[in-house]
Amino acid sequence: MAVDGFAAVDFGFAREVLQRGIAALYLVAFVSTLNQFRPLLGEHGLLPAPVLLDWVAQKRERRKLLHPTLFTRVRYTDRRLVALCGAGIGIAALLIAGVPQLGPPWVPMLAFLALWFGYMSVVSIGQTFYSFGWEMLLLEAGFLAAFLGSNDQPPPTVVIVLFWWLLFRLEFGAGMIKIRGGREWRDLTAMTFHHETQPMPGPLSRQAHLLPRWFHTLEVVGNHVAQLVVPFFLFAPLLSLWLPGPVPQIVGAVAAGIVIATQLWLVLTGNFAWLNWATIVLGFSAIGLPGIGAPERVPETSLPWTVSGMPLWWVMTTSAVGVLFVVLSVPAVRNLFARRQLMNASFHRWQLANAYGAFGTVTRERIEIVVEGSDDEEGRHWREYEFRGKPGDVRRIPRQFAPYHLRLDWLMWFLPLGHSLDDWFSVFLVRLLEADAPTLRMLRVDPFHGERPRWVRAVSYRYRFTTRAEHRVDGAVWVRTGRRVVLGPVGLR
Repeated sequence: MAVDGFAAVDFGFAREVLQRGIAALYLVAFVSTLNQFRPLLGEHGLLPAPVLLDWVAQKRERRKLLHPTLFTRVRYTDRRLVALCGAGIGIAALLIAGVPQLGPPWVPMLAFLALWFGYMSVVSIGQTFYSFGWEMLLLEAGFLAAFLGSNDQPPPTVVIVLFWWLLFRLEFGAGMIKIRGGREWRDLTAMTFHHETQPMPGPLSRQAHLLPRWFHTLEVVGNHVAQLVVPFFLFAPLLSLWLPGPVPQIVGAVAAGIVIATQLWLVLTGNFAWLNWATIVLGFSAIGLPGIGAPERVPETSLPWTVSGMPLWWVMTTSAVGVLFVVLSVPAVRNLFARRQLMNASFHRWQLANAYGAFGTVTRERIEIVVEGSDDEEGRHWREYEFRGKPGDVRRIPRQFAPYHLRLDWLMWFLPLGHSLDDWFSVFLVRLLEADAPTLRMLRVDPFHGERPRWVRAVSYRYRFTTRAEHRVDGAVWVRTGRRVVLGPVGLR
């Protein structure tokens, strides 16, 4: 039997993947924060978190504008941020190794809750640099992982089902956003543009873009099936409560396999931080493998106060979590069927039972902001700064960074999309004029090798992938045209 009323006896392997996979994603998230938070949001960052916290502290009611964070109780400093990241990396590494899972269920529970609250403390003060949907997804997944239990007992059915519900909201919400969004998703042309115009292409994005148009049409159809139809079948293993035999479990596993396969294609053709990787990990929650990863069943008559091989207190705890999510999920259910569906929205301060979605519209052309500097007084000779992930040099093949998240590069993609040149970008230009070392370390190439330029400016170009014939001429990956100065030149004077 795949599941009974309390124990998902065939989902021990699924629990192993969930616990270790989610912990691995937290490790990546804390490493990303350790490397980037201070120059972006630290004491001397582009959008200093202490300034936000001081503003919140001035009036008690402003605290409601922040999600819970450790730094409303403990004053933020860069050193404390480093300590928090170090603790998060250490706990995540232990969970990946499976050490806390060897103890009673409250040990991995405390470990995952520490990761959850520690990372929420960062996200809550991360402002626009931490405003992506995969932040909420990681937080919710980490909270649920806290209640998967230990190796010496089966995973609770209610928690496994909550993972299916999370995956359903993630996939079905994204599918509904697309159907209600841009016309390109309804006329099946979205993928004709997406590989070229996505925020951060990967090394295979150009090859994917050059595939025949009929293949791009199949990509869109496959996406609609995977996100609008398949998610309902994730719940099929629940039918084993009434229907004997392996069919319900097989149906759920096939549905999970389809989700995983589509996400692997996105991993190969783009850089979406840990979004696709998290979806793959969540997909394993619906794969039940009898006898694999399952604890040895102990006769309940030999264990007092147990239910289905689990301590009674643990059954009561996980059941309470299930009831909590039923209540918290009401706004998310309404949102799925609302005419004005919200994308990546949190309805509660603790960021649980969220609404998810991505790419309701696909841009048809790629506009890139290129930052240049000049060290001569007249500003006649300009040299380009190179970012690590976003396109710049037309001969440079895009790199694979996901699941690592390059936050500065991602926000650079948003600047030409009708957004104003945000305050953080103005401060970024000042940091370049100052040759600020932490800021320069976030870049791939500093053309002035640590020296101060006299001037900087922002220039926009239209980028497109080269055709096969164009690539054979000079090896270029991109063609860029339509050069236009959008800001500057500006100097410290």
